[in-house]
Amino acid sequence: MITTDEIFAIKSGDEFERVALEVFHRQAIRCAPYAEYLRLIGCDVASVRSVEQIPFLPIELFKSHEVYCGEREPQIVFTSSATTGMTPSRHAVADLAIYERAFTEAFRRFYGEPEGWSIYGLLPNYLSRKGSSLVYMADRLIRMAGSGGFYLEDYEQMLCAMAHDPKPKILLGVTYALLDVAEQFAPKMTDTVVMETGGMKGHREELPKAELHRRLCEAFGVERIHSEYGMAELLSQAYSSGDGIFCAPPWMRVLTRDVNNPFARPAVGRRGAIDIIDLANLYSCSFISTQDVGVVFDDGRFRIEGRVSDADVRGCNLLVQ
Repeated sequence: MITTDEIFAIKSGDEFERVALEVFHRQAIRCAPYAEYLRLIGCDVASVRSVEQIPFLPIELFKSHEVYCGEREPQIVFTSSATTGMTPSRHAVADLAIYERAFTEAFRRFYGEPEGWSIYGLLPNYLSRKGSSLVYMADRLIRMAGSGGFYLEDYEQMLCAMAHDPKPKILLGVTYALLDVAEQFAPKMTDTVVMETGGMKGHREELPKAELHRRLCEAFGVERIHSEYGMAELLSQAYSSGDGIFCAPPWMRVLTRDVNNPFARPAVGRRGAIDIIDLANLYSCSFISTQDVGVVFDDGRFRIEGRVSDADVRGCNLLVQ
């Protein structure tokens, strides 16, 4: 059986292919909703010999089924944000150590050691509910950093703390709250990475991504706005250091599918719906068809451009071009 050490040690495409296929064949048997989905679409599991042949589970099933194949009770269940009347997704996590390793190692790849930063979390709507994987991640990173903290709507207090903080800083914020700070205070920040995690959550009108970043850059006095791409159904995150172009860690891969045919793949660089392989999802399902739309480039980087038409509007991965 594949171990977490093997997953996080992946360095090449061949290693990814080998591990992904082994994970697929395990989950195709042990994850009941995935096994049923494969049966319904007529997938011959034994004949799947490459990543390109793996069918992806529609993300909506995290709302209606327990997508889980752990051998013991899950340690935690993460839930997605949901507006009134919506059913949240539920992601049962067998081992929190896997999630902690995934987000810590990904952070280190893109930003170095957390101890080198002060991390400020401006996540008011996530803090007000239980089960947020984003809050769990930010809380652990803040603890590792040893400085920073969470803030709700006490913007002045946060800005005062940041102004007196001598360390390099990351301001991780939900989009509408960052816009509130930008419009009310237009604080010119130094030695600070401003990172948006997407989503207006019904608080404000959606903006094209380029316009959103332009406003934030102007208000915060930074050259680029960074972004984090994650969701409750994943245990891994991708990061953008600007221009909305994301990079994923080696154990995560993003593909596109035809919007009208989930079993067809558009050419590299062509717009399509987003499929994600997250091998850190070892005890749920690693192969997920999302409702996001975007472009994957030939080097594996990707851009999110919106949502599939009529898809449920969700929280932290709602990025509109």
